[in-house]
Amino acid sequence: MTMSAIEALKSEQSRAVELLTSLTPDELSAQSGCTGWRVQDVFCHMASVFHSITEPDSIEGGAGVDVEQDAEVPVQARKSWTRDQVLAEYLEWSDKGIAALAFMNTPEMADTVIPLSNLGAHPMHLLANAIVFDHYCHLRHDVGFAVPRAAELPRDAGALGATVEWMLAGIPQMCSPALATAPRQTLNLVLEGAGGGSWVVAPGEELWTVTPGREADAPSAISTAHDFVSWGTKRSPWQKSTVLQNGNADAETVLNALNVI
Repeated sequence: MTMSAIEALKSEQSRAVELLTSLTPDELSAQSGCTGWRVQDVFCHMASVFHSITEPDSIEGGAGVDVEQDAEVPVQARKSWTRDQVLAEYLEWSDKGIAALAFMNTPEMADTVIPLSNLGAHPMHLLANAIVFDHYCHLRHDVGFAVPRAAELPRDAGALGATVEWMLAGIPQMCSPALATAPRQTLNLVLEGAGGGSWVVAPGEELWTVTPGREADAPSAISTAHDFVSWGTKRSPWQKSTVLQNGNADAETVLNALNVI
């Protein structure tokens, strides 16, 4: 555990502010890559996440059963906001949120495991990674769906490394229902470029496991870390950007079961 995810989050925060302040009214109202959300709604969501981390009792919230349904509540409450209102909330609560997440990365708190609804239970230090993931994915893949310059934001190792770490930690719990009925086919996940590496996705006694390395005889799904953020969240089909070496139908079923929230 290090503070590297906090530093990556600070970079993503700066990118989000710069992008939000540059958007035209037409760009703000454009349909994003998130169904039912305008580009402005995506920024409302990112601001409200920081707000809910820091002071959950002062913001509208859901029942805590499904994080995606819960995320919809503050977004809907802000539908009539102006860009300046969205920016003000983001500026205030992103600073407070990063401070709170940094505290969660201290030795006294970092390994404390907390339940996160249908995301599973995770140590506190991974929450910073989760918010880096949220920013990386929303800015480049969702805002980027409507605004080309968002899609071209830097794909640096810091942001991608923190993002991939969260996604891999999430697979065993978030994807458990689909993996429980999938063939027990071990698969190498090979992510090239910044933030990449090799991991073995394998069936375990209860949950599937994700461990660093590569199994010689197993099929290998080869992609980039940036593209994995898209297909690993079902924003695009894995077949579009992934080469499956030594593949078979079972390996394809395992890939189809991956869906990180």
